[in-house]
Amino acid sequence: MANRRTPKNEAEAGLTKPETSRRQFFSGIAGAGTVALGAGSLALPTPGLALGQDDQRRQETYSLRSRMAEYYRDMPGAAHPTNGDEERYGNKINAFSKTLLHNPLGEVSRDSFSSMVRALESGSNSDFDAILRGGNVRLKNPQAAYTRQMMGADASQITLPAPPAFSSARQAANIIENYWMALARDIPYNEYASNSIIAQACDDLSRLSDYAGPKENGRVTPNTIFRGNTPGDLEGPYVSQFLLQNAPVGSQILEQKQRSLLPGVDFMTDVPAWLTIQLGIGKGAGVRLEDTARYMRNGRDMANFVHVDQAYSPYYPAAWILLHLGDVCYSEDNPYVWSKSQDAFATFGPPDALEFTARAAKPGYNAAWYQKWMVHRHARPEVFAGRIHHHLAKLALYPIHDEALHSKALELTAAKYGTFLLPQAYTEGSPAHSSYPAGHATVAGASVTMLKAFFRESAELPNPVIASSDGTSLIPYSGPPLTVGNELNKLAYNVAMGRNFAGIHYRYDAVDSIRLGEEVAINLLRDMTSTYAEFFGGFSFTRFDGSRVTICPYC
Repeated sequence: MANRRTPKNEAEAGLTKPETSRRQFFSGIAGAGTVALGAGSLALPTPGLALGQDDQRRQETYSLRSRMAEYYRDMPGAAHPTNGDEERYGNKINAFSKTLLHNPLGEVSRDSFSSMVRALESGSNSDFDAILRGGNVRLKNPQAAYTRQMMGADASQITLPAPPAFSSARQAANIIENYWMALARDIPYNEYASNSIIAQACDDLSRLSDYAGPKENGRVTPNTIFRGNTPGDLEGPYVSQFLLQNAPVGSQILEQKQRSLLPGVDFMTDVPAWLTIQLGIGKGAGVRLEDTARYMRNGRDMANFVHVDQAYSPYYPAAWILLHLGDVCYSEDNPYVWSKSQDAFATFGPPDALEFTARAAKPGYNAAWYQKWMVHRHARPEVFAGRIHHHLAKLALYPIHDEALHSKALELTAAKYGTFLLPQAYTEGSPAHSSYPAGHATVAGASVTMLKAFFRESAELPNPVIASSDGTSLIPYSGPPLTVGNELNKLAYNVAMGRNFAGIHYRYDAVDSIRLGEEVAINLLRDMTSTYAEFFGGFSFTRFDGSRVTICPYC
């Protein structure tokens, strides 16, 4: 465990008043009293108001909220670049079209696609009801794209890079990784180093010219394969400690086991089943779960976990694990870490940390849904795999990069299933909304950023563990110390890549969406810092790209 540092002086601890008192600083708050905060200026509330001064406090609060609104009103508009595929291909081969009308090749009807776009442009319920649909499965909540935010930036004010184009080497690399993840679903993470499928996957991914996953000495290895790109993500076991260790939730102990999907059972591996799902006719056959509850040990377990979780639920146990470690795990930015007379609670304490870890989820989803429906409308991996199958079966001709057509993963998939379709872990395949960005990954980026702001990234996690190969027990892990920051980064990528193991997202969905969520959280933190009465230096943490950022009320 990292040692608790002693502040050099009380001023450093954030417990003494500055030379200009806050009361003096805000003496003209009804006019233009503000304090710089990041790129904007926000008014801060005055602590210690005497009885009878409620009117002044109301005015100060009004001024604060007004300045917050003005900050986001004046924020420059965000550019929203796309890969151009929706306009480039008249048959919409790389556009989201699930549940719409399709031909036997799985290409969407232009009239059906246009009816969906018309509804998205108008936002009208009658237009949504008039969409020309292929089956009974409904689109997943497109009107969430229009939701407004009362805290932090509006969804339209945060941007994403364009996803790879259909014919690019980057797209080829991403779909080939999906095939290998499907083939490796049942291989325990702790057996990667000795498994022949993993060895073949490492060789195949290493040959790809635009593979963006982590490497060692220029190659994909068993230690890097299917891992995230964040600092520290390659340290220690594949699964984050926050998904393995028991979580003390108040007086209860949450044992992080689950009944997982039966091994070796995959879906949508024949063309009729694949086409039925594209049309939105039913949700496929029911799934069977194992009788034994297990700790997460392989890709199928991870895929099952992120199939039934809700919003911030993966980050709630993580917060409790950190809170259970006590003050030593609070961020050094927390003013109460140094206080001789006060404890954190409603501010900077457990309710604050838990509430904001959860609060980041909905704005994260809103930001993702705006991009999904209003900007990118990007096709899922199951669709791209359908294009590969029909191309190789000489039923259609698509501009697919050669690197995607000459992979050992395709050879092994065809030998096992009789088609080149991407085997799905879920009976229904992907949900009925766009692939890019990923909702799970966006919320992961937002909630994990909140945890990194509240807790000390350098603190070491005690008693690290790894799941046994059968997932029935936890084994002590011996290796370099595992820190809070690294394991939180790993937690975000475990959740994001779990959806990739299911076959419903790409690596770039995970990488870019986690950073989208981070931006959502940073804007929320920017607003939060303006509401505290305590003097503190702001929230400092390491971003997912490895750079440091401080969100503070006085800078």
